[in-house]
Amino acid sequence: MNDTTAVATNTASAAPTHAEAALLPPVDVFEDAGGITLYADLPGVSKDKLHIEIDADTLTIEGEARLDLPGDLEASHAEITVPRYRRVFALSRELDTEKVSAEMHQGVLKLRLPKAAHAQPRKIEVRG
Repeated sequence: MNDTTAVATNTASAAPTHAEAALLPPVDVFEDAGGITLYADLPGVSKDKLHIEIDADTLTIEGEARLDLPGDLEASHAEITVPRYRRVFALSRELDTEKVSAEMHQGVLKLRLPKAAHAQPRKIEVRG
C-alpha cells in the first residue's frame, strides 16, 4: 500500500458512512491471445473474506482486510484505516465468464478470464 491508494465511496447515499468507504486496490491487467489475467493487490485479505462476483458484464472484487495482532498488543500506527477493498470492472462479451479461475497467494489475487471460443484466434486451412 502506498500514499497514492485511492478511497472510493458509495455515491448512492448523500453522506457515505465509514463502512461504505473502500480502498481501490492497485490492479495489473495483461491480455494475451487466450484471455485476460488480472492481478489485484489485496494485503491483509484472506480467502474467506474475499468476494468475487460476475453479474452480466460486470466483475466486482471485494475484500475485508484484517490485521491480527498477537495477545494484548495494539497498533501504534495503521496505514489501513478503511479495512475494505472494492473494485468494479466492465467486461467484454468476448470473455467466457463461465470459465473464470481465481487464486490468492500472499495478498495477491490472480484472476484468469479466458476468451470465448468465438473470440480466440484460429487458423484457416487453405485447400487447393
